[in-house]
Amino acid sequence: MNKFDYIIVGGGSAGCVLADKLSACGNYQVCLLEAGPKDSSWLIHLPIGVVELMKSKTLNWLYNSSPENTQHQRQIFNPRGKTLGGSSSVNAMLYVRGQKEDYDHWESLGNKGWAYKDVLPYFRATQHQERGESEYHGINGGLNVTESHSKLPIFDDFITAAQQAGYQPNDDFNGKDQEGVGYFQVTQKNGLRCSAAKAFLTPNLARPNLTVLTDVLVEKVLVEEKQAIGVQFTKKGKIKQIYAHKEVILSAGAFGSPQLLMLSGIGPKIELSKHNIEVLHELDGVGQNLQEHVDVLVVNKTNRTDVIAYRPVALAKLSSHLFKFLHSRSGVLTTSVAEAGGFIKSEPDLDRPDLQIHFIPAAMDDHGRNLKLMCQYGVAMHSCLLRPKSRGSVTLFGSNPKLHPNINLNMLSDESDQKIMIKAVRAMRDIFEQPALKQDLGSEVFPGQDCQSDDEILEFLKEKANTIYHPVGTCKMGHDALAVVDDELRVHGIDNLRVVDASIMPTLISGNTNAPTIMIGAKAADMILSDAC
Repeated sequence: MNKFDYIIVGGGSAGCVLADKLSACGNYQVCLLEAGPKDSSWLIHLPIGVVELMKSKTLNWLYNSSPENTQHQRQIFNPRGKTLGGSSSVNAMLYVRGQKEDYDHWESLGNKGWAYKDVLPYFRATQHQERGESEYHGINGGLNVTESHSKLPIFDDFITAAQQAGYQPNDDFNGKDQEGVGYFQVTQKNGLRCSAAKAFLTPNLARPNLTVLTDVLVEKVLVEEKQAIGVQFTKKGKIKQIYAHKEVILSAGAFGSPQLLMLSGIGPKIELSKHNIEVLHELDGVGQNLQEHVDVLVVNKTNRTDVIAYRPVALAKLSSHLFKFLHSRSGVLTTSVAEAGGFIKSEPDLDRPDLQIHFIPAAMDDHGRNLKLMCQYGVAMHSCLLRPKSRGSVTLFGSNPKLHPNINLNMLSDESDQKIMIKAVRAMRDIFEQPALKQDLGSEVFPGQDCQSDDEILEFLKEKANTIYHPVGTCKMGHDALAVVDDELRVHGIDNLRVVDASIMPTLISGNTNAPTIMIGAKAADMILSDAC
């Protein structure tokens, strides 16, 4: 079978929702293509497996940026999920929507129907909130949202310390007000990960009108006379083509979707010509407007042994949690590692938070890949800038689809981003100085006590600042010269082709991007079905 009504490229957070909603009525043949394997690995479903997923060559694209001019020519690590569920199968499972003002801003840019009042129904419809239904939460969706079931004691101490530093408590970051500190809710069910695949795809695999192909690399969209008609892909070394009666939908993410558009001859003429790709449709914004939450860690040694560390006493204590997991699906095996944190202001007179913090019960560095540091007893705190002004890009290394995209994050290129991140470091240090945490702390691992002035902290940021896995914006929604899709997510100038994933966000939302991407998938599905009627 090589003809379908809808072809979805990418089985991630948006793609899984699309596959569910487009196939639900039974009237349309839907095909979902995923480059990675099925989501059968225990590393995906056991929450603490997130530590190993950061290094998996099978389940993670393991992208690295090009040498960054703004960060001492470092290549910045950009992990992305490569399996059914996409990054929702390898992330830290935090359920965060962002702020009302984020979506109202999208609408103010001319994107009709994307204000908070318009997207809230989709957040509610896609979730099952274990706390129950409310104005902000729904109970009939596939994505299970629940409390953390691990809650190591040191998380409570962090929350106390943050309140001692003057930050208010908040038990629902997705309710009326995001500001404050507390526990994040997580996308888990019965102590196991609830990815977008588990929530929206797995329950529907038996539908006769839904075809899911894994381990396939889509090479290009097939375009005739400015109209998408299908895709070309390789599976086990063989080139195949399939065709869409209605639409081709790209849900390959903020790196994959612009790359695929350019490989298909849709994008900036200069970039395509550089790689001898025939220009089928010139669209300058493809791959531009890349945004990411620049993030940095402050790490301290600790005298406590009830943390995550590759040390005999810590490992012995953690092994006792195996019984908790088997008996009640609780304990550290269910940890997202980052379930305590919050949203704070870098200056008290701001109208809303501009920083997000995550507390880590481990001496973390380099995305957890620094095993030497993990052999020490330590604790860490992330802080990321919620609405950065710096912009990067995604281009090509060549016309071969097997090549990774050329990622240039360009983080910290804007001076205002630098200034706020210096304040973020000071805010984290202040929390560590509070009695609830300070009594057990040893020396600061980094930045280190010799790093105190603004210039010294800025240098530290250039040496250590990193991503927090929230790339967006490279196929942005809008109507200006760099817009790639309109507010119905249709690619400008090409019929029957849409982009539906985080790349369409015109600006980065104030928080983790998984829940918003699921919302985008659900809202887009309604748009697509409306057009089909």
